[in-house]
Amino acid sequence: MAHDREVLREIWDGKVPVCFTLNSEEICDLQGPDPFYLMVPRLSYFPLCTEKVRKHFIRHTQSDSKQEHEMWLEFNGMPLKWHYPIGVLLDIYFNDIQFPWNIVVHFDKFPENVLMHCQNKEVIEAHFLSCIKEADVLKHRGQIVSSMQKKDHTQLWNGIMNDKFDQFWSVNGRLMEASTEEGFKYIPFRCYTSDDKYIQKLVKPMNEEGQRKTLKHFYSVHPWHCTAIRDAASVDVRTFKLPG
Repeated sequence: MAHDREVLREIWDGKVPVCFTLNSEEICDLQGPDPFYLMVPRLSYFPLCTEKVRKHFIRHTQSDSKQEHEMWLEFNGMPLKWHYPIGVLLDIYFNDIQFPWNIVVHFDKFPENVLMHCQNKEVIEAHFLSCIKEADVLKHRGQIVSSMQKKDHTQLWNGIMNDKFDQFWSVNGRLMEASTEEGFKYIPFRCYTSDDKYIQKLVKPMNEEGQRKTLKHFYSVHPWHCTAIRDAASVDVRTFKLPG
Protein backbone atom coordinates (compact mmCIF):
# COMPACT_ATOMS: atom_id res chain seq x y z
CA MET A 1 0.00 0.00 0.00
CA ALA A 2 2.98 2.27 -0.48
CA HIS A 3 1.20 4.21 -3.25
CA ASP A 4 -1.56 5.10 -0.79
CA ARG A 5 0.82 6.51 1.81
CA GLU A 6 -0.30 10.13 1.47
CA VAL A 7 -3.95 9.13 1.86
CA LEU A 8 -3.14 6.93 4.85
CA ARG A 9 -1.23 9.80 6.43
CA GLU A 10 -4.13 12.20 5.93
CA ILE A 11 -6.52 9.74 7.57
CA TRP A 12 -4.09 9.13 10.42
CA ASP A 13 -3.68 12.86 11.09
CA GLY A 14 -7.44 13.44 11.36
CA LYS A 15 -8.24 15.11 14.68
CA VAL A 16 -11.50 15.95 16.48
CA PRO A 17 -11.93 19.08 18.67
CA VAL A 18 -13.54 18.14 21.98
CA CYS A 19 -14.73 20.22 24.93
CA PHE A 20 -14.86 18.14 28.12
CA THR A 21 -16.96 19.34 31.08
CA LEU A 22 -17.45 17.71 34.47
CA ASN A 23 -20.96 16.52 35.33
CA SER A 24 -22.49 19.30 37.45
CA GLU A 25 -23.88 16.83 40.03
CA GLU A 26 -20.38 15.60 40.87
CA ILE A 27 -18.75 19.00 41.49
CA CYS A 28 -17.74 19.60 45.10
CA ASP A 29 -16.47 23.20 44.66
CA LEU A 30 -18.55 26.35 44.87
CA GLN A 31 -17.21 27.26 41.45
CA GLY A 32 -16.90 24.42 38.98
CA PRO A 33 -13.72 23.68 37.01
CA ASP A 34 -13.10 25.18 33.60
CA PRO A 35 -13.83 23.03 30.56
CA PHE A 36 -10.91 21.08 29.15
CA TYR A 37 -10.31 21.40 25.41
CA LEU A 38 -8.44 18.74 23.48
CA MET A 39 -7.74 17.66 19.90
CA VAL A 40 -8.09 13.88 19.83
CA PRO A 41 -7.09 11.48 17.00
CA ARG A 42 -9.96 9.88 15.07
CA LEU A 43 -8.15 6.54 14.98
CA SER A 44 -7.49 6.36 18.71
CA TYR A 45 -9.64 5.47 21.72
CA PHE A 46 -10.84 7.92 24.36
CA PRO A 47 -9.09 6.22 27.32
CA LEU A 48 -5.75 6.69 25.52
CA CYS A 49 -6.30 10.44 25.14
CA THR A 50 -7.98 11.53 28.35
CA GLU A 51 -5.47 11.09 31.17
CA LYS A 52 -5.02 14.88 31.32
CA VAL A 53 -8.79 15.26 31.36
CA ARG A 54 -9.02 12.94 34.36
CA LYS A 55 -6.33 14.85 36.27
CA HIS A 56 -8.02 18.16 35.47
CA PHE A 57 -11.43 17.15 36.86
CA ILE A 58 -10.82 14.49 39.53
CA ARG A 59 -9.84 16.97 42.25
CA HIS A 60 -13.18 18.77 41.85
CA THR A 61 -15.34 15.69 42.52
CA GLN A 62 -17.14 14.70 45.69
CA SER A 63 -15.81 11.16 46.08
CA ASP A 64 -13.46 10.35 48.96
CA SER A 65 -11.83 7.44 47.12
CA LYS A 66 -11.21 9.39 43.93
CA GLN A 67 -8.52 7.21 42.41
CA GLU A 68 -10.72 4.12 42.60
CA HIS A 69 -13.54 5.61 40.53
CA GLU A 70 -13.49 4.87 36.83
CA MET A 71 -13.98 7.83 34.53
CA TRP A 72 -16.61 7.50 31.81
CA LEU A 73 -17.91 9.84 29.13
CA GLU A 74 -21.38 10.88 28.07
CA PHE A 75 -22.84 12.69 25.06
CA ASN A 76 -26.49 13.73 24.87
CA GLY A 77 -27.35 11.42 27.74
CA MET A 78 -25.67 8.42 26.10
CA PRO A 79 -22.57 6.76 27.62
CA LEU A 80 -19.78 6.63 25.00
CA LYS A 81 -18.42 3.15 24.40
CA TRP A 82 -14.67 3.41 24.96
CA HIS A 83 -13.92 0.33 22.81
CA TYR A 84 -15.17 2.12 19.67
CA PRO A 85 -12.54 4.25 17.91
CA ILE A 86 -13.18 7.96 18.38
CA GLY A 87 -13.90 8.43 14.68
CA VAL A 88 -16.59 5.73 14.77
CA LEU A 89 -18.29 7.42 17.74
CA LEU A 90 -18.07 10.77 15.98
CA ASP A 91 -19.76 9.44 12.87
CA ILE A 92 -22.48 7.62 14.81
CA TYR A 93 -23.53 10.83 16.58
CA PHE A 94 -22.53 13.24 13.81
CA ASN A 95 -26.03 14.63 13.20
CA ASP A 96 -26.23 15.85 16.81
CA ILE A 97 -22.67 17.17 17.14
CA GLN A 98 -21.52 20.77 16.93
CA PHE A 99 -17.80 21.47 17.15
CA PRO A 100 -16.15 21.46 19.50
CA TRP A 101 -17.79 18.20 20.48
CA ASN A 102 -19.22 18.71 23.98
CA ILE A 103 -18.68 15.64 26.13
CA VAL A 104 -19.60 15.26 29.81
CA VAL A 105 -17.13 13.58 32.18
CA HIS A 106 -18.34 11.30 34.99
CA PHE A 107 -16.64 9.57 37.92
CA ASP A 108 -19.78 8.29 39.62
CA LYS A 109 -22.68 5.93 38.79
CA PHE A 110 -20.82 3.86 36.22
CA PRO A 111 -23.40 2.47 33.71
CA GLU A 112 -22.70 -1.22 34.22
CA ASN A 113 -25.43 -2.31 31.81
CA VAL A 114 -24.05 -0.21 28.94
CA LEU A 115 -20.26 0.03 29.20
CA MET A 116 -17.48 -2.47 29.68
CA HIS A 117 -15.02 -1.58 32.41
CA CYS A 118 -11.66 -0.16 31.38
CA GLN A 119 -9.41 0.07 34.41
CA ASN A 120 -6.12 0.38 32.52
CA LYS A 121 -4.52 0.56 29.09
CA GLU A 122 -3.88 -3.19 29.07
CA VAL A 123 -7.63 -3.72 28.67
CA ILE A 124 -7.65 -1.47 25.60
CA GLU A 125 -4.61 -3.24 24.18
CA ALA A 126 -6.27 -6.64 24.57
CA HIS A 127 -9.39 -5.40 22.78
CA PHE A 128 -7.37 -3.79 19.99
CA LEU A 129 -5.26 -6.89 19.33
CA SER A 130 -8.39 -9.05 19.40
CA CYS A 131 -9.83 -6.91 16.58
CA ILE A 132 -6.57 -7.23 14.64
CA LYS A 133 -6.65 -11.01 14.99
CA GLU A 134 -10.31 -11.19 13.97
CA ALA A 135 -9.60 -9.17 10.82
CA ASP A 136 -6.56 -11.27 9.95
CA VAL A 137 -8.58 -14.48 10.17
CA LEU A 138 -10.94 -13.03 7.56
CA LYS A 139 -8.20 -11.65 5.32
CA HIS A 140 -5.35 -14.16 5.64
CA ARG A 141 -6.86 -17.08 7.60
CA GLY A 142 -4.90 -15.79 10.60
CA GLN A 143 -1.54 -16.57 9.02
CA ILE A 144 -0.01 -13.08 9.31
CA VAL A 145 -0.77 -12.47 12.98
CA SER A 146 0.28 -16.01 13.93
CA SER A 147 3.65 -15.46 12.23
CA MET A 148 4.31 -12.21 14.12
CA GLN A 149 6.50 -12.03 17.15
CA LYS A 150 5.57 -10.40 20.46
CA LYS A 151 7.66 -7.35 19.55
CA ASP A 152 5.55 -6.85 16.41
CA HIS A 153 2.34 -6.84 18.44
CA THR A 154 3.92 -4.39 20.87
CA GLN A 155 5.09 -2.09 18.09
CA LEU A 156 1.64 -2.13 16.48
CA TRP A 157 0.00 -1.23 19.78
CA ASN A 158 2.57 1.42 20.70
CA GLY A 159 1.98 3.08 17.34
CA ILE A 160 -1.72 3.48 18.16
CA MET A 161 -1.16 4.39 21.80
CA ASN A 162 1.50 7.03 21.07
CA ASP A 163 -0.01 8.27 17.79
CA LYS A 164 3.09 7.26 15.77
CA PHE A 165 2.22 6.72 12.11
CA ASP A 166 5.51 5.19 10.94
CA GLN A 167 5.78 2.90 13.95
CA PHE A 168 2.28 1.57 13.38
CA TRP A 169 2.42 1.15 9.60
CA SER A 170 5.82 -0.55 9.58
CA VAL A 171 3.92 -3.54 11.04
CA ASN A 172 0.36 -2.95 9.88
CA GLY A 173 1.50 -2.89 6.25
CA ARG A 174 2.00 -6.65 6.46
CA LEU A 175 -1.61 -7.07 7.54
CA MET A 176 -2.89 -4.99 4.63
CA GLU A 177 -1.04 -6.73 1.80
CA ALA A 178 -2.73 -9.53 -0.10
CA SER A 179 -0.71 -12.74 -0.06
CA THR A 180 -2.07 -14.03 -3.39
CA GLU A 181 -3.26 -12.59 -6.69
CA GLU A 182 -6.84 -13.25 -5.59
CA GLY A 183 -6.43 -10.81 -2.70
CA PHE A 184 -7.95 -11.21 0.72
CA LYS A 185 -10.15 -14.21 1.47
CA TYR A 186 -12.77 -11.82 2.89
CA ILE A 187 -12.87 -8.08 3.57
CA PRO A 188 -13.30 -7.32 7.29
CA PHE A 189 -16.45 -5.23 7.03
CA ARG A 190 -18.47 -3.82 9.91
CA CYS A 191 -21.05 -1.08 9.38
CA TYR A 192 -22.39 0.75 12.43
CA THR A 193 -25.99 1.99 12.31
CA SER A 194 -26.09 3.18 15.93
CA ASP A 195 -24.05 2.93 19.10
CA ASP A 196 -25.39 -0.56 19.83
CA LYS A 197 -26.16 -1.97 16.36
CA TYR A 198 -23.92 -2.92 13.50
CA ILE A 199 -23.97 -5.03 10.36
CA GLN A 200 -21.19 -7.54 9.77
CA LYS A 201 -21.23 -9.82 6.75
CA LEU A 202 -18.72 -11.99 4.92
CA VAL A 203 -17.70 -9.98 1.87
CA LYS A 204 -15.41 -11.44 -0.77
CA PRO A 205 -13.21 -8.89 -2.57
CA MET A 206 -13.97 -10.25 -6.07
CA ASN A 207 -17.20 -11.14 -7.83
CA GLU A 208 -17.79 -14.22 -9.98
CA GLU A 209 -16.48 -12.37 -13.06
CA GLY A 210 -13.18 -11.62 -11.33
CA GLN A 211 -13.94 -7.91 -10.84
CA ARG A 212 -13.24 -6.10 -7.62
CA LYS A 213 -16.34 -5.38 -5.58
CA THR A 214 -17.32 -1.89 -4.45
CA LEU A 215 -19.61 -0.52 -1.74
CA LYS A 216 -22.36 -0.41 -4.38
CA HIS A 217 -22.21 -4.22 -4.48
CA PHE A 218 -22.96 -4.37 -0.76
CA TYR A 219 -25.99 -2.12 -1.31
CA SER A 220 -27.32 -4.36 -4.08
CA VAL A 221 -26.83 -7.60 -2.15
CA HIS A 222 -28.17 -6.32 1.18
CA PRO A 223 -30.77 -3.66 0.29
CA TRP A 224 -32.70 -4.05 3.53
CA HIS A 225 -29.51 -3.36 5.49
CA CYS A 226 -29.02 -0.15 3.56
CA THR A 227 -32.60 0.89 4.35
CA ALA A 228 -31.93 0.19 8.01
CA ILE A 229 -28.79 2.31 7.84
CA ARG A 230 -30.61 5.26 6.29
CA ASP A 231 -33.51 4.96 8.74
CA ALA A 232 -31.13 4.83 11.71
CA ALA A 233 -28.93 7.75 10.69
CA SER A 234 -31.16 9.76 8.31
CA VAL A 235 -28.10 10.07 6.10
CA ASP A 236 -26.00 7.83 3.91
CA VAL A 237 -23.54 5.50 5.60
CA ARG A 238 -20.89 7.56 7.37
CA THR A 239 -18.80 5.07 9.30
CA PHE A 240 -17.02 1.96 8.16
CA LYS A 241 -14.60 0.37 10.58
CA LEU A 242 -12.14 -2.01 8.97
CA PRO A 243 -10.34 -3.65 11.89
CA GLY A 244 -6.70 -4.27 11.04
